[in-house]
Amino acid sequence: MDKDPEAIATAHALASADARVRVRRGSFAGLAHWDETAGGLDGVFMDLGVSSPQLDVAERGFSFSKDGPLDMRMDPESGESAANWLARADEREIADVLWTYGEEKLSRKIARTIVARRDEAPLLRTAQLAELIASVVGRGDSKIHPATRSFQAIRIFINRELEDLERGLDAALERLKPGGRLVVISFHSLEDRIVKQFIARHAKAPPGNRRMPVEQDFTPVLRDVSGALRAESDETATNPRARSAVMRVAEKLPAAGASA
Repeated sequence: MDKDPEAIATAHALASADARVRVRRGSFAGLAHWDETAGGLDGVFMDLGVSSPQLDVAERGFSFSKDGPLDMRMDPESGESAANWLARADEREIADVLWTYGEEKLSRKIARTIVARRDEAPLLRTAQLAELIASVVGRGDSKIHPATRSFQAIRIFINRELEDLERGLDAALERLKPGGRLVVISFHSLEDRIVKQFIARHAKAPPGNRRMPVEQDFTPVLRDVSGALRAESDETATNPRARSAVMRVAEKLPAAGASA
């Protein structure tokens, strides 16, 4: 399952001769509505965020290091582009997105500069936006580009990535068979926090509350298999983008009273 039509085309090309493979265009938020999953799943694997092909193609508008149209949509045939949103959103909304999804400390100043600049000329290119943000944040000594957090924030917002993740995790739990595994690879702390809390919520009883006169019953439906797993040095040496990856694995437990 993928929103990106180019990813779907690649999947069809790779698996056209393999009868085991089914391909569906769309967000994994709709996993439970796909008829192919109705019989239950032995495993669900989610690879979150933007893909290398999307980052490496300037025309997709995801990268601040390659000039291209300011789009950022994983599905370029659906929804609103980053350029269109930045052209209409007010200063407060832009600042809130940069802070909420990018944890950008200078979110308000960047938003104010965006609104002032678009009155002079529309922001249509990734290089325009990256240079604007760099002029506000400054380059400093950090190896991280000053536009990194803002580009991440706008991309997450435009593609509803965190909302889709929450719905996708619920759908995966619904469709997994007992003993089935959920595997999720995330690439930034906001995603990983959602996955970590989802597994914990279904695997561990909530902390006790002294104000509650009766202890609440809790039956776990997931087992945390791995905790947080990170790529080792040999992998990051050949694939630097794996440095920020975190993988978590959980297993669905049999229903209460069911035989294992």
